[in-house]
Amino acid sequence: MNYVLLAGFVLTAMTAINFAAEPPRAAKIPYKLEKHGHVRTDDYYWLKDRKTPEVLAYLTAENAYAAAAMKHTEKLQEKLFAEMKGRIKQDDSTVPFKYGDYYYYKTYKTGSEYPVFARKKGSPTGREEVLLDVNALAKGKAFCSVQFPEVRPDHKMIAYAMDTGGRRFYDIYFKDLETGKTLKERIAKTAGDMTWANDNKTLVYVKQNPETLRWERVLAHELGAAADREVYFEADETFEVGVSKSNTDRYIFLRSGSTLSTEYRLIDADAPAAAPVVFQARRPGLEYDVEDGGGKFYVLNNDRARNFKVSVCFSSATGSEAWVDIVPHREDTLVEYIDVFEDWLVLKERANALGRFHIFSRADGAESWIDFDEPAYMTELGDNLEYKTGTLRVTYESLTTPDSVYDIDLATRAKKLLKRQEVLGGFKPEEYAAERLWVQARDGERVPVSLVYKRTLDLKSGRNPLHIYSYGSYGYSSDPYFSSLRLSLLDRGFICAIPHIRGGSEMGRRWYEDGRQLKKKNTFYDFIDATKFLIERGYTSPEHVYAEGGSAGGLLVGAVANLAPELYHGILAGVPFVDVVTTMLDPDIPLTTGEYDEWGNPNVKENYDYILSYSPYDNVERKAYPNLLITTGLNDSQVQYWEPAKWAAKLRDLKTDKNLVLLKTDMDTGHGGKSGRFESLKLAALEYAFMLDLEGIRE
Repeated sequence: MNYVLLAGFVLTAMTAINFAAEPPRAAKIPYKLEKHGHVRTDDYYWLKDRKTPEVLAYLTAENAYAAAAMKHTEKLQEKLFAEMKGRIKQDDSTVPFKYGDYYYYKTYKTGSEYPVFARKKGSPTGREEVLLDVNALAKGKAFCSVQFPEVRPDHKMIAYAMDTGGRRFYDIYFKDLETGKTLKERIAKTAGDMTWANDNKTLVYVKQNPETLRWERVLAHELGAAADREVYFEADETFEVGVSKSNTDRYIFLRSGSTLSTEYRLIDADAPAAAPVVFQARRPGLEYDVEDGGGKFYVLNNDRARNFKVSVCFSSATGSEAWVDIVPHREDTLVEYIDVFEDWLVLKERANALGRFHIFSRADGAESWIDFDEPAYMTELGDNLEYKTGTLRVTYESLTTPDSVYDIDLATRAKKLLKRQEVLGGFKPEEYAAERLWVQARDGERVPVSLVYKRTLDLKSGRNPLHIYSYGSYGYSSDPYFSSLRLSLLDRGFICAIPHIRGGSEMGRRWYEDGRQLKKKNTFYDFIDATKFLIERGYTSPEHVYAEGGSAGGLLVGAVANLAPELYHGILAGVPFVDVVTTMLDPDIPLTTGEYDEWGNPNVKENYDYILSYSPYDNVERKAYPNLLITTGLNDSQVQYWEPAKWAAKLRDLKTDKNLVLLKTDMDTGHGGKSGRFESLKLAALEYAFMLDLEGIRE
């Protein structure tokens, strides 16, 4: 029987469930934390030990309370789940992409949770050959994540990575496509990052540190060999290493990267036993990516170019002094990444918070652009595995346009729509409207905000419920994506807003730099000021506003809950990074040493003081808070479960209102939640029911 200390006495987990109508009260066991002469007392530090029965019983009691508090919404949750599932075309496939003589894709069958990976030879209309049925692999497993298989260059074998624990430890398996049999040999507990050498027997892959989870070792597995060979070990704890293959298939790339520095090593893919060659040695502040262009290398880099520029060189070992700029730096345009083909160079750019593709002919340097005309959208390169091609695969979606796949003729720029995701249930895009607003933040900066709503809505009533979501960290942009799930809010009168706050890169690299380290509070202020703007303009009012963020976005809404609780009726925090000071002072857990460039190193007093001033857990105080739904996973590899658990306990102890604080811990999953395509909808249905119930919407 598990036991948990609650409110100063011992309860069995079974008793805790019986008393679920009352919120759990975690025991307060003071634990002193001292740094720079400053002492913090953490009453809930004991929740860190996941293996003790007290911790497991406490999480069980919190789950029981959350279930009891939301029990009256079960019919609404069921209805929402049915809506969400009903919009998904169950028998569906992705657009095949060409690789060699085959066209590869994944498909879903009616009623199945997981994909089937398949291919057709010679043509997308050829005979289907199943590579891997993930549904069969997932049988009997609470969690199962399988990445698209890595196809051997001769197309006769695949390597596939499978995680069944939710902590992102992947076991690698090998399947012979000629016999249909899976080999007995496997590689245990890898990062799942891998690529084949050209000898058709060597797989180069990455292993992470078992404690910190840092991607630190590159190894080579030769089929049938007794042991794997270490190719490279990344000794710097602030760097992680990954592997990939050049578009030309000539090189295997080993990329070591921290937040603000990069170093590539190259291996001849025809000679995988050869020692890696450093392309350009790391130096602080220099970030670059390299791609082989067959006789020359194209280098995306920020050497005296904050928004990045493109250079070329003719050797893999000459260093940056030999780089010649071909696309100069521009203050108003960020180059996010590049792709290189035999006759074409493609840049993914972002200007004025919108993405586009910049195309260069490698023959004569002629340039052109591929633009889109909606006010707010997102576009990315799709699967482009053929080096000798004049066709570019791209994806496109907006707040009102479902995920779409285009092939673009690079010579004429003509777009061919191959597929637009079918949304069932009567979805009509013309019934919804999207717009881009510009909000002046408190320091005078103009912040873009994307909105979507039903066209019939009265935008000035001041009573519309508003869902507002963002992220704002690591330079990741919060793009205006399409969501069929979101329709369940829009059809019930919600406005949905995405403020493109600092800490992302929507407005270029400056946008990111102004929302990190000692400028991190700009991220929170932008979100709050966007909320105030929408309230002042009559779109909504505080009693109808619901903020959401996940992971580092959970830090965002956690900080906002402390800074401006009066603006929000409810907050949804998914796997939230809220105990920032304690985590960043512990080098033995994930999200620490490699994160100093993002948040600052709290071993430096200036950084310690600044992080402490906004860390959500440390700044909970005796006052009123919005209703909160906090979700996490026991096996989370990125944000450990104890951060949201401690935060919920402290909020419940100190808040002065009668609003809800609900903590739901999935005992089987990690950072990404459930692995099945339908099972994952149940959490979304719960979150939507939480907001709708607070709005008094029962159906």
